[in-house]
Amino acid sequence: MKRMTLLLVLPLLAACGPGGKNAPAGAGAGGPGAMPPPEVTVVKVGSRAATLTRELPGRVEAVRTAQVRARVEGIVEKRLFTEGSEVRAGQPLFRLDDRTYRTAAQAAQADVDVKKLNLARVESLLPIKAVSQQEVDLARAALKQSQAQLARARLDLENTTVPAPISGHIGRTQVTEGALVGHGDATLLATIEQLEPVNVLFTQPNADVLRLRSALASGRLKAAADSRIVELILENGQPYPHKGRLFFSDLNVDPSTGAITLKAEFPNPQRLLLPGTFVQVRLPQAVAENVITVPQRAVMSGPQGQFVLLVGPDNKVMPRPVKVGAMAGTDFVIEDGLKGGETLIVDGVQKAKPGTAVKPVPQKQGN
Repeated sequence: MKRMTLLLVLPLLAACGPGGKNAPAGAGAGGPGAMPPPEVTVVKVGSRAATLTRELPGRVEAVRTAQVRARVEGIVEKRLFTEGSEVRAGQPLFRLDDRTYRTAAQAAQADVDVKKLNLARVESLLPIKAVSQQEVDLARAALKQSQAQLARARLDLENTTVPAPISGHIGRTQVTEGALVGHGDATLLATIEQLEPVNVLFTQPNADVLRLRSALASGRLKAAADSRIVELILENGQPYPHKGRLFFSDLNVDPSTGAITLKAEFPNPQRLLLPGTFVQVRLPQAVAENVITVPQRAVMSGPQGQFVLLVGPDNKVMPRPVKVGAMAGTDFVIEDGLKGGETLIVDGVQKAKPGTAVKPVPQKQGN
């Protein structure tokens, strides 16, 4: 019996030991049940020449805008376009009731015919001195006056069909069939906006411009290779796939804001940029030599200020306070806190707790 009892107790003691099945998961450092360190993406910190950029708020506007208006008074008979479609210059958009103007043109034509016959009659009588030269001159002037009235009547008749003044995107119509338009003024019928390309208006503080010019003059910064090429950040935070070109800079400073107005032109083949949209314009400022840049997502903020996470000895996570300066595209320029050569965590910072071990994985090229 004692031998049988001993045989039953020994397996139970072994199961309750440090390596037994009932031992807690992860018991013992580096044991078979220990959780592996989390993976984080890292890069080596280094210095480089960087193009300093500034993101400025802007608004999209159509490169050309035309208001379609009724030039003559009349009743709208038919709308000849689809709202929200693309129209071409000269395309008929509205047709007005033209009966009054057609009758006026026919009457003007008849008056011209009469004046032509009268002029021919008096000219034939002039050689025989039956009429005076003054009568011939008066008949010729009367004919010219009638021809001018005919031209005006034909123009009014032509204006009963309202064409598109420019090619572009036409919005909703402001009138419906049966509406009286052009009574006392040129009634607005619709608006056409040319959306390929588009303009983006934005402002820059004049104080920033003065500081930049001073830095360039002193040699601390160098002029960018092509400072007129600008980028766009959409409302959703995504970069616009097409680059634009800066082509206008106002020479006056707005006294209420202390800023100057700039304009850039962007291609818009997919019509992603609509008039009135708020965007961010990424404007190149200058080139700085031997500066340390880090991805924007690697910089975090805490009660003590901004900091980054580094991988130190034994792959332990170490926080490092930094001082952030200007932007270089999507990267921050680090003015203080990093010297170069450090291993910086750029992805997986949520899993990297200060003082814990991680598994650093180098970032792939192009990410």
